[in-house]
Amino acid sequence: MKNIEFLIFFSIVFVLYTAINYYIFIRGYQVISQIQWAKSIYIPLYLVLYLSFLANIILIHKYPSFLSNQIAFIGNFWLAAILYLFLAVVLLDILRLINHFIPFFPAFVVNNYALTKQISGALIILTVFVTLFWGYKNANSPELKTIDIKIPRKTVKLDRLRIVAASDVHLRSLCSNNFSEKLASDINKLNPDIILFPGDLMDESIEPVIKFGLGEPLKQLKSKYGTYAITGNHEYIGGINQTTSYIESLGIKILRDEFILIDNEIYLIGREDRAIKQFAKMTRKSLKDIMSKVDKTKPLLLLDHQPFGLNEAQENGIDFQLSGHTHHGQLFPINFITNKIYEVSWGYLKKGNTQYYVSSGYGTWGPPVRTGNHPELLLINLYFEK
Repeated sequence: MKNIEFLIFFSIVFVLYTAINYYIFIRGYQVISQIQWAKSIYIPLYLVLYLSFLANIILIHKYPSFLSNQIAFIGNFWLAAILYLFLAVVLLDILRLINHFIPFFPAFVVNNYALTKQISGALIILTVFVTLFWGYKNANSPELKTIDIKIPRKTVKLDRLRIVAASDVHLRSLCSNNFSEKLASDINKLNPDIILFPGDLMDESIEPVIKFGLGEPLKQLKSKYGTYAITGNHEYIGGINQTTSYIESLGIKILRDEFILIDNEIYLIGREDRAIKQFAKMTRKSLKDIMSKVDKTKPLLLLDHQPFGLNEAQENGIDFQLSGHTHHGQLFPINFITNKIYEVSWGYLKKGNTQYYVSSGYGTWGPPVRTGNHPELLLINLYFEK
């Protein structure tokens, strides 16, 4: 059954990916149709770019290597490129359609149509290149986001809990050791009381992460109360048992529909990701069941990867919920879509006495590019009533 579901999903992705690429290819070919030397380069180059993403899906799981890493880099970059190429070509086609019924193109365009197409094509390619270059630099420059949260509950010994959190790290073949070394170093510099990874610490395939030791620098994480994570959808996509075993081998405790009591003062509750139903054919526990033995007079902190059903935390007396998953769209203008899907796609929200923060994430999925927002490392200061 699982193989059938994967085959159906892959078939849909393949058809959609191929259709968009064909549309872009045809429009690009029309631009250079009168330039013979350009056609001899364009066709094989486009074929390589088209196949690179498909080859990456196959190679990265079965044959992780330096070569597969380079193919993955090209393929994932191309995924971002076709988004912007597709949007640009659709916009031009809409303008052409409007002009067909209501002529508004200037005489220069009408009288020099072939040249106009070539100039437009060159400007589109240049714009996409600059956008991706900036997005790549942005994706590799995470910002420190400081959040102060006041919890209306008392503790005996603590006035403040200093949390450092990084959601959606997505460790994968495109990440070098420098990526995880910088993450560990930046976290340790903040002298956290506790370190949290609210899901998707790993990406789809765990094999290259293990082979290249990409998670090893995380063994150097230091904090007063330890490092904790929850499952995200990508831990399930990559194979939940092997992935969680590897994460815990790094000294990171995974909370799977369970809770811990920190210093006999504060409850940290971690939920299984919703993907458990799709990939493991299981149902995660309700928050009420998880909290059946929790002393609700103490501060209650919740990690839940996907920010759906926020009312559940409010109904169960959670003081603060930390989520991720959305990437706030990652690539503009997808952030407009995530804003419609989620009650909060990125940032702070308060419902009743429950406060929420949804992170845009530290890493990237697919293209190593961010154009819709900045990646972030969170420093969360939780203050308690005295």
